Amino acid sequence: MEILGSTFDDSVFEESRSRVSAALPTYEPKLCEPLWFCADVNVEDALEEQKTLKFRGDLAYRRKQYQVALDEYASCLLLIPAGNTSVKRDVLEGIARCCCHLGKKEEALKACEKLRTEVSNTCHLTCVLQLELSIHDHYRELTNSISSLQQLCCLHPYHPWHWLNLAMSFQRLLESESCPERSSTEEEHEKQQGKNNNLALKTIMCLIRTRLLIEILQIQQFSFVLENSQRALQDIEEALHALQPTEKMIHTISEVMAEDLNPEKMREESQDGESLSGLYIKDFDERWWNKLHTKLQEETAA
Repeated sequence: MEILGSTFDDSVFEESRSRVSAALPTYEPKLCEPLWFCADVNVEDALEEQKTLKFRGDLAYRRKQYQVALDEYASCLLLIPAGNTSVKRDVLEGIARCCCHLGKKEEALKACEKLRTEVSNTCHLTCVLQLELSIHDHYRELTNSISSLQQLCCLHPYHPWHWLNLAMSFQRLLESESCPERSSTEEEHEKQQGKNNNLALKTIMCLIRTRLLIEILQIQQFSFVLENSQRALQDIEEALHALQPTEKMIHTISEVMAEDLNPEKMREESQDGESLSGLYIKDFDERWWNKLHTKLQEETAA
């Protein structure tokens, strides 16, 4: 009679088979000379040729040889497989930056549009927006720069430096619009004055939003990061003093711009690296400006 659990399989007592160890091939790392990709040799492998062209383009760009870099990037782009989106994005960005430096603004913006088709998450979209912003800044297109910054603020509503850059851009636009034209009629003057008032209000709105965000974030900051934040707060105070908003206006703007500034909501809306699929990003005016403008008008009417 067998006792439950007391029996063993005969294979347990058999001698183990001797295992033959296979000899592993010797690993020999590939050694590359400095600037190996600059050598003028025929490369049969398409992937190697793609790498060579990419590295040549990067080196030429670093040396500020923008036309040479553009040619290398353009040749590289033709060899990139459809599935290799990361390298394609990198090369398209290089093309856009080269075109920007070469005075080819339209070509640079077309490269940005192609980059938008490769966007799959918020990090990619942020890179495209920042690239577009750098192009608009290069050509001193203030209105377009503001548009890019507004999109960045919508995508990253709790990033204080986007808000500060937007405030400074509104302020520069206000300063450029404040120069009166001699031939302007009284009606045109009033229209321009209304536009300037809105620009001043938008500047104040962005400055206060920046101040609110920095005050929240600086609790966790130390060293030079904290020093930068404190300098920014000082600059904001000086800018607000120059614009001379009333205390009531500051209170109202602070109230509106702080509505979504609570830790729980900020965590929920953190979109760093989030997929764009199904993501809804509110328009800048819809989310902040229209609400603030309406509230200020109601207070004025009251």
